[in-house]
Amino acid sequence: MYETLKIMGYDVFVDDVSAIRTDRTGKQVVNTINPHSYITAKSDPVFREALLASDTLLPDGSGIVLAAKRIRGKKIRKIAGFDLHLHLLSELEKTGGSVFYMGASQKTLDRIHERLKKEFPSVRAGSHSPPYKAEFTAEENREIIGKINAFGPDVLFVGMTAPKQEKWLHANRERLDFRVASCIGAVFDFYAGTVERPSQFWIDLHLEWLPRLLKEPRRLWKRNFVSTPLFLADMLMYRYGVKR
Repeated sequence: MYETLKIMGYDVFVDDVSAIRTDRTGKQVVNTINPHSYITAKSDPVFREALLASDTLLPDGSGIVLAAKRIRGKKIRKIAGFDLHLHLLSELEKTGGSVFYMGASQKTLDRIHERLKKEFPSVRAGSHSPPYKAEFTAEENREIIGKINAFGPDVLFVGMTAPKQEKWLHANRERLDFRVASCIGAVFDFYAGTVERPSQFWIDLHLEWLPRLLKEPRRLWKRNFVSTPLFLADMLMYRYGVKR
């Protein structure tokens, strides 16, 4: 079992990412939590259920790291979806395993395949670009699941933005064949190079969100100017025992 810490109602992974392996018995769903997803889940019970049902919930946000310190007095390390992605690919490279990417545009998926061939040549890769819509029809869902299961991946990455991706994986978990599955959203674009990930300089300063906000203000303003203050308010209430 992995080491976890209860933070604001969620069991958050506080182990090293290297502890997550693809050779464990049974299925593992590994998701991430950050201040925005925490706030979104408060008004979306299905999303909250999906997060709580995750076998592993990574602290992908400086706010979660701060909450661990302020509420529980514990120093933990932020683990981004990008970190998990590279770790699992490295594991698959050692074993000649397989990975399937479900989500994103065909252009993004093609670039992912190109990069994988150079960096992880022993990994067998498959992918599918689903229709860009809020919900899939029953027929579309059967097609998606059929393509994934026909490939039979060791690792399944889902990238459709939160909370859609987590809710879809949660709803279809029992119908899907995989060893490890994870919803990693923007990582598809980061790895493909279609969106530039902030440099290590910003990551080390815990300001990874700032360059992204400046580049995509219309999409990310709510995350930073609404969700973050609400999260900090909840954190203080937990800190002083108002919420438990």
